[in-house]
Amino acid sequence: MTSDPIACTTEQCQLGEGTRWDDRRGELLRVDILAGRVYRDEVDADGALVPVRSYQVPGTVAAAAPIHDDQGWLLAANRGFMYLSPNGERRPLVEVAPEGTRMNDAACDPQGRFWAGTLAHDQHPGGGALYRLDRNGHTELVLDDLTISNGLGWSPDGATMYLADSGPGVIHAFNFDPEPGTVSDRRVLVDVPSDVGSPDGLTVDAAGDLWVAIYGGGRIQRYSSDGELRQELFVPAEQTTCCAFGGPGLNLLYVTTATEHWTDEQRRAEPAAGLVYRFNTEATGRPAAPFRPDPTWWATVIS
Repeated sequence: MTSDPIACTTEQCQLGEGTRWDDRRGELLRVDILAGRVYRDEVDADGALVPVRSYQVPGTVAAAAPIHDDQGWLLAANRGFMYLSPNGERRPLVEVAPEGTRMNDAACDPQGRFWAGTLAHDQHPGGGALYRLDRNGHTELVLDDLTISNGLGWSPDGATMYLADSGPGVIHAFNFDPEPGTVSDRRVLVDVPSDVGSPDGLTVDAAGDLWVAIYGGGRIQRYSSDGELRQELFVPAEQTTCCAFGGPGLNLLYVTTATEHWTDEQRRAEPAAGLVYRFNTEATGRPAAPFRPDPTWWATVIS
């Protein structure tokens, strides 16, 4: 059984995204991409979100990942990667994306590398890409033929990587080789009909099911690992953007939404849009995999 959606915030985000459970602190991470804000929230006993702190990043910030043996976060921001310390200090690491594009959704693989997608400002086909930041600071362009590179996730056994491309409305599956961090055998796992919406952020639960935010569809769709639609959860906000399990039992599904490109009049007319929602579920999620930097390289970053 799954509960009805419960609003957890009152602030309307422009482009709420990047929900992740940071189990170092027992906090939910999320961002507002267009506003350049990173949010940290604790989860109350009843699942309510209790604000801890927010940070302002110049430009855009698309995702945050916890860092192993470090109290800060790795960000996919603007056209590259950035370090954010708990006191709000920011240290740009490297730019990888070309002019006219920005970073989009990002996540770490089980080995601790950080993968981040991009999109062109005009969202033209082929303008998006997928980059990998290795543990030693090396960056690599992995895919360069995407439109809106979006949700990323790995199967519980680490053998499959999932990637949503919101432009054509598909979720790709790849064979994942953990040692070099490479992908192969690309195939379409899910093709979301355009009249339903587009796949956006996603998370993979402990049993291997994919929970996918459907942008423009006001819903979360739950798929089995072979692409079968198993469940739909409806959200009172058309621009449903991302989801992640959190809370002590990792059974609360937190969902971000947006009011992207809306006027103030539209936001006032639909006050339920742009908020964070939660569902109480019977599923069990997984915390965000942390970035695991090589200590020698990392010492040069934070020194």
